[in-house]
Amino acid sequence: MSASLASTATSPVWFAAGYPLRAHNTFGFDVRARVACRIEQEADLMKALGDPRAAGLPTLVLGGGSNVVLTRDFDGLVLLVALTGKRVVHEDDDAWYVEAAAGENWHDFVAWTLEADMPGLENLALIPGTVGAAPIQNIGAYGLEMAERCARVRAIELATGTAYEFDAADCGFGYRDSFFKREGRDRFVIASVTFRLPKAWRANAGYADLARELAQRGLTQARHARDVFDAVVAVRRAKLPDPLVLGNAGSFFKNPVIEAGQFDALVLREPQVVSYPQADGRFKLAAGWLIDQCGWKGRALGAAAVHERQALVLVNRGGACGTDILDLARAIQADVLARFGVELEQEPISL
Repeated sequence: MSASLASTATSPVWFAAGYPLRAHNTFGFDVRARVACRIEQEADLMKALGDPRAAGLPTLVLGGGSNVVLTRDFDGLVLLVALTGKRVVHEDDDAWYVEAAAGENWHDFVAWTLEADMPGLENLALIPGTVGAAPIQNIGAYGLEMAERCARVRAIELATGTAYEFDAADCGFGYRDSFFKREGRDRFVIASVTFRLPKAWRANAGYADLARELAQRGLTQARHARDVFDAVVAVRRAKLPDPLVLGNAGSFFKNPVIEAGQFDALVLREPQVVSYPQADGRFKLAAGWLIDQCGWKGRALGAAAVHERQALVLVNRGGACGTDILDLARAIQADVLARFGVELEQEPISL
């Protein structure tokens, strides 16, 4: 059940100038890097940054490229994080502590934990990207956020090569947000993440889509983590496009959270608005519903389009560039603001 997190590679792998990044971003944008290097072990990072080919160049870190909109060629060094390995580092009466390297595929890692009888991440199945990207975005779905299972994050400071261990509190997690997306951006490269998976498992299947899927499978409630995992996979496949088939970055907009007074005024105008009360008295709105009500579901601006089954997802129908996606996003934001008085914030980083 354990495996080393270290690679057997002795040096980083360099690629020719003008390296294509199409396979390294889930939108499938045809952009290139001035130079790129594959990071297979932690030592490769500082070797790459100290190499004459990287001298004076800006750097960009890419894992699966599932949370980035590349609008142009990158005139610098792209670090392709390919650190692999996963292992149980500790176990006590209450939980398993499982470490995964940053380059591991997220969905494959979730499936591996279940195969090893360590539930707790099943609600986050089929989210695109790598383990290293999960804490940056604080990925979440169907009632669970990654922050709830994070024990610590190991990250390398680019300027010094020093490795730091961040516990969950140090990570500054917020809604689709973290220290690594804010102050730590361009300063740290995540090397691995350790998760705390509680042994006292309880099904988290309160979302209507999950409950409906479970009912269709003849289950009034989830008896095992695998039940939830299978339901999440089925729901996501029914609603969301596969990035390998239709370029996308998953949910493009955050669900906006508004103050109670603004919500009360909104309900008077839009009594059917889909909302979720928050513990602090505010209300989270369903961004997909707002976009759908503005008539954007299935619409396109050139090769950039809103997916016909999920209004939160913007897609590349083929030939779109990053600026096309951003133009579409701005048009949607303007319409939602004009009708509802609510600002939508995009999830992916634009470069």
